[in-house]
Amino acid sequence: MIDIDIDVWNKKLRDKSPLEIAEWALQLSDNKIVTTSFGIYSAVLLSTISKLENDIRVVWCDTLYNEQSTYDHAENLINKYNLNILKYQSLLTKEEIDRTIGLPSLEDDNHALFSETVKLEPFRRALKEQNPDVWFTNIRVRQTEYRDNKDILSFSKEGILKVSPFYYWTDEDLDKYIEENQLEKNANYFDPIKALLNRECGIHFE
Repeated sequence: MIDIDIDVWNKKLRDKSPLEIAEWALQLSDNKIVTTSFGIYSAVLLSTISKLENDIRVVWCDTLYNEQSTYDHAENLINKYNLNILKYQSLLTKEEIDRTIGLPSLEDDNHALFSETVKLEPFRRALKEQNPDVWFTNIRVRQTEYRDNKDILSFSKEGILKVSPFYYWTDEDLDKYIEENQLEKNANYFDPIKALLNRECGIHFE
């Protein structure tokens, strides 16, 4: 477990660049992971961390319901940055999920079960097996009400230090960064759990 005063460090890091934040956090422990869904702006965080430490463990919880464009995007980034991917997914096959739960809407009684099956259980399993001290994530302020109450640094309920180097960046900031650095953007990303763009997927409640 990382023993730091995150209130103090959040103030110190507030005006640092994402690269500087990542550089600082990478020195805290040898036991660290990056999580990704290969979503819209996934290339931003993955390219940043890869510049600094190219063998860091990258945890991908595949819901099995991604669009083909997301799988193509993932393959491109994995190959481009030679990512050390650790892929987790449901203990059920997609066919079993389709048959027993289906792909429910937000109002469907099965939505909670679907979320647990395809995303939350695989992610808890990933955290338990990887047991990191430091967890790099791409959550940002204003994405959801829950995330507005976070900061660059926060602790998960398991005591893992979560580091969000781009926490204060807007979509416009990221779009500009992607254009300037000629990165790929997964514009058609769809998360079957969130369904609505301002809804929390559940992973960051962990």
